[in-house]
Amino acid sequence: MTWLLGYVDPLDSSFVAAVLAIAFNPLYWNVVARWEHRTRKLSRAFGSPHLACYALGGSILLLNLLRSHCFSQAMLRQPSVEGLDQPAAYSLGLVLLGVGSVFVLSSFFALGFTGTFLGDYFGILKEARVTTFPFNILDNPMYWGSTANYLGWAIMHASPTGLLLTAVVALTYVVAVLYEEPFTTEIYRQKASRPRRRS
Repeated sequence: MTWLLGYVDPLDSSFVAAVLAIAFNPLYWNVVARWEHRTRKLSRAFGSPHLACYALGGSILLLNLLRSHCFSQAMLRQPSVEGLDQPAAYSLGLVLLGVGSVFVLSSFFALGFTGTFLGDYFGILKEARVTTFPFNILDNPMYWGSTANYLGWAIMHASPTGLLLTAVVALTYVVAVLYEEPFTTEIYRQKASRPRRRS
């Protein structure tokens, strides 16, 4: 990690913007989703929990585009490393990008839109937590797939800045998981404890 800092200017405006975008996104969706779970104000404003969830999901997608743009700009503004600028490294980056994309897309298809974008906080609950691929391979595959995408992108650009920002992405997701998992578990525990309605 120390050698990376020799290639990175942490005070560069593009680097600061990327760090802020990376840190802000999970903070935003967790704060908004918990507020919705507590107050149901978004659901009331949009007329239904599904529409409210779609609105939050759309805003998260836009913020993720902004994060990726800031990440790319930070890499372009700072030097690359000749030792990483090799065909083998580029191929490794492509593989990571491919694996990451598989995890992200398969997670989305397994969860659906509302499952991906915090629908359980809106009261849109699945019968049970998803355990099919890729959730049978690792926990939180969308987060780690996204991290693999950024790592692959950084390696393909031979970018120490990208590698350092990928570490920030991974750390941010670790914190997000520690914050989200107990809350989501409690939501499904409460669902399981409710008496089932007779049809």
